[in-house]
Amino acid sequence: MRVLGIETSCDETGVAVYDTALPGAAGLRAHAVYSQIALHAEYGGVVPELASRDHVRKLLPLVRQTLAEAGLSTADLDGVAYTAGPGLVGALLVGAGTARALAWALEVPAVGVHHMEGHLLAPLMEDDPPAPPFVALLVSGGHTQLVAVEAIGRYRLLGETLDDAAGEAFDKTAKLMGLPYPGGPQLAKLAEQGTPGAYRFARPMTDRPGLDFSFSGLKTQVLMAWRDSDQSGQTRADIARGFEDAVVETLSIKCERALEAAGTNVIVVAGGVGANTRLRARLQRMAERLGGRACFPRPALCTDNGAMIAFAGALRLQAGQHSPPKVDVTPRWDMATLPAV
Repeated sequence: MRVLGIETSCDETGVAVYDTALPGAAGLRAHAVYSQIALHAEYGGVVPELASRDHVRKLLPLVRQTLAEAGLSTADLDGVAYTAGPGLVGALLVGAGTARALAWALEVPAVGVHHMEGHLLAPLMEDDPPAPPFVALLVSGGHTQLVAVEAIGRYRLLGETLDDAAGEAFDKTAKLMGLPYPGGPQLAKLAEQGTPGAYRFARPMTDRPGLDFSFSGLKTQVLMAWRDSDQSGQTRADIARGFEDAVVETLSIKCERALEAAGTNVIVVAGGVGANTRLRARLQRMAERLGGRACFPRPALCTDNGAMIAFAGALRLQAGQHSPPKVDVTPRWDMATLPAV
């Protein structure tokens, strides 16, 4: 089954073709992502109206480009998958409307995909994918969650952030220290030049039981340290390293607790922050110590992309699931309400 995937939930336009007849990573026939970072940088954050307009401008050219790279035409498609939520409602409607129109014209089924399920399943596109049960850490600019995965479509929330998501904390902390938007990746790059241990910040909510997160207090600690420092380039790098170490260690501690609570030793990591090299190394060591494994998508598939939507949609279409013939999106959507595959 060849499935076209469309992702337009926020500020990245993603399109991909996934072929279930091909094994592992080869199943991803082609994918393309257009990022709107430059468009929103002037405003210091995502502007929903501008995001929707840019999806309208870029989506169909990306569909044509992706099909050409895959060596396919629209007539070769067996289904269409699109992000139906959660996300910005205007942006979601652009993708849903386009996907629905294609499916109607081609007389193939279409399925709306949960954005976070797409992230969660992205590591399963790689060679030697993990099999449930496992624990998933979904960590991005908008989400930080620990989810017990009993089967595809059977999810149980173990813990989540009470305030800022980890990626959001990276972006806000970078802004506090004068780094341009989006600051998270730049902060992580700057941390590579920092001195380990020069600044040590709290590991939030690790001094008590539970699997929830909180990063707003950590951000305040960084603000005070930066304000009281000489604000030199090396100090900025040292504070960035201290902040990154605090986030990475906090996530690792919570992941180990979640594995124990779920009774498994396999951790799957997805979302934009999942591309962080220090987080990957730390979780890999933790999983090996527990006799398990840590699984990640390739870095290009950590941020929002059409590949994860095509893959998740293909699994549901293969199981006979599809969405009713109407344009419908769900900006707020609990993943625990999804049907099992």
